[in-house]
Amino acid sequence: MRTAFIETLGDLARTDPRVWLVTGDLGYSVVENFETEFPERYLNAGVAEQNMTGVAAGIAMSGGVVFTYSIANFPTLRCLEQIRNDVCFHDADVKVVAVGGGFVYGSLGHTHHAIEDLAVMRTMPGMTVVAPADPIEARWATRAILEQPGPCYLRLGRAGEPVVHDESASGFELGKAYLTREGADVTLISIGGMLQATLDAADLLAGKGIEARVLSMHTLKPFDGEAVLAAAHETGGIVTVEEHRATGGLGSAVSEVIAGRIAVPFARVAVPDEFGPIVGDQAYLKDAFGLNGQAIAATTEMTLRQGVAPSGTGYRKHVCHRYSASP
Repeated sequence: MRTAFIETLGDLARTDPRVWLVTGDLGYSVVENFETEFPERYLNAGVAEQNMTGVAAGIAMSGGVVFTYSIANFPTLRCLEQIRNDVCFHDADVKVVAVGGGFVYGSLGHTHHAIEDLAVMRTMPGMTVVAPADPIEARWATRAILEQPGPCYLRLGRAGEPVVHDESASGFELGKAYLTREGADVTLISIGGMLQATLDAADLLAGKGIEARVLSMHTLKPFDGEAVLAAAHETGGIVTVEEHRATGGLGSAVSEVIAGRIAVPFARVAVPDEFGPIVGDQAYLKDAFGLNGQAIAATTEMTLRQGVAPSGTGYRKHVCHRYSASP
């Protein structure tokens, strides 16, 4: 995804002189081409993310559209005060880009687990929050946030993510879920790099006669509540899938839409609200927390079996599987 992002940013910078890239002394082997071609619009702020964000806000308030770039939690949590007060308060055209969402840098430990970022950035006033599913969505999203006025957050994977979408496809729009697979029995909604695992789960469910609708909810804010309500009315249940904590992310956003409106079987596949002892690469950690096709399919089957709560207030079940995995 990061390659798709930087290539697209270079294409945009060639035609839009407002585009800047500011890094926090990270991104080597990725940003050099941009630096070489646009030296007057590239800045390495050093290992000083708070300063990076303040400088970006200043450039944006002088007419630029600034993309800040760093890994995991550094361009978000480390400088959250500056994002809130410098960027969001002034509605500045700063696009915060984090590479390594979820457990991409899992082997470096909890400091590099970006699993609270979507929830935190979603609370920032005026912030658009986007987490593309694959390199193609990353290209679409990069173009879209340039045209979106004001603060934006773009959460990327790293490299090697599978291509899920057909590049010739169209219909990407910020704030609108992307229908990836039709189905009438249940709806699986994923965000970010969990789309392929969600489609794997849909294949497993199809083998058992359960046809799953799959939505790529690439935009967490603004949120496509209409797609969620349609899924609640038209299919037999909803399961959200995210490489993120259960609190405040995709599952919470869906809960807010359906609560008090419609009773529907609902489950969340996400990371538990705890600091576990696990350190490992992304694949290991995703398996450890049940973020794979088999676990998603199992959760979906269980949710459909349990049915709708008789109270009619909406069935909201918090499902965060913790699977053991061999080291």
